[in-house]
Amino acid sequence: MSVAATLPTWNPLSMWYSDGWTVTKRNLIKIKRSPDMLVFAVIQPIMFVLLFSQVYAGAISVQGTDYVQFLMAGIFAQTVVFGSTFSGSAMAQDLKEGIIDRFRSLPMSSSAVLIGRTNSDLVLNTISMVIMMGTGLAVGWRVNSSLPQFLAGIGLLLLFSYAFSWVMALLGMSVKSPEVINNASFLILFPLTFVSNAFVPSDTLPTPLRIFAEWNPVSSLVQAARQLFGNEGTAPVPDIWTMQNPIATVLIGISVMLLVFVPLCIRKFASISSR
Repeated sequence: MSVAATLPTWNPLSMWYSDGWTVTKRNLIKIKRSPDMLVFAVIQPIMFVLLFSQVYAGAISVQGTDYVQFLMAGIFAQTVVFGSTFSGSAMAQDLKEGIIDRFRSLPMSSSAVLIGRTNSDLVLNTISMVIMMGTGLAVGWRVNSSLPQFLAGIGLLLLFSYAFSWVMALLGMSVKSPEVINNASFLILFPLTFVSNAFVPSDTLPTPLRIFAEWNPVSSLVQAARQLFGNEGTAPVPDIWTMQNPIATVLIGISVMLLVFVPLCIRKFASISSR
C-alpha cells in the first residue's frame, strides 16, 4: 500500500471546518489562561443589574409591570452587545502582535481566523448569559413563559451577538491600534444600548430620541426577549412595526448583518493578509 493511499483526503469544506475549529480552540485556551477576561466581561452587567434594580428601581416606574422584570431583558441585550466587542479588540490586538502574519504563513483558510474569533466570543457570551441569568434570579427576575419560548429567547440573544461580532471584527481590522477600538466601539454601543427601551420605556424619551429608540435594533432585541421570557406584563408597546413584530425585526437584522459584514470582514482580512 502506498503512503499516499494511507493519507486522509480533505475536501475544502472539511479543511475550512477544521481550521475554524482550531482557531476557536486557540482563542478559548487564551481565555482559560486569562480568566480575568471573563471576570471583567460579567462584572459590568452585574453592576448594572444591582445599580438599576436596587438603587434606581424606586425612582423608575413602568406601567403594567414590575421594573426588575422590565429591566432584565435590557441587561441581557446589553451584555451580549457589549460582549461582541471582544471580536474587535482581539482582532486589533492580533494585528498589532503579528499573529495574523503567522496565520498567513500557514496553509489554512483565510476566513478561519474570523470564524474562530466570532465562535469563541459566542462561547464567552453564552457563559456571560448564564451568569447574568443567575444574577437576575437573585434580584427577583422570573421567567413567565414556556421552556421552548425561554430557549428561543436565549437563542435569539446569542444569535444577535454572533452577528454583531462580525460588525465589531470589521471595526477591529479597520482601526490603527487596539487602543482606538475601545473608544470607537463605545461611540456605537452607548447610543444603541442607552437610547433604547432597555432601561426605560421609549415613550418617556424626547421625540427625536424616542423615534431613534423605536427603530433601534437593540430595542427590538429587548422587546423580543421580554416577549419570549414572558416579562411584558401589560406595559404598552409602541404602535410601530418594529415593536409590534420584534422577533421578525431581530431575525431580519441578524440576516442583514451576516449577509453584509461576513463578506466585508473576509475581504478586509484578505486585504490585510496580502500586505
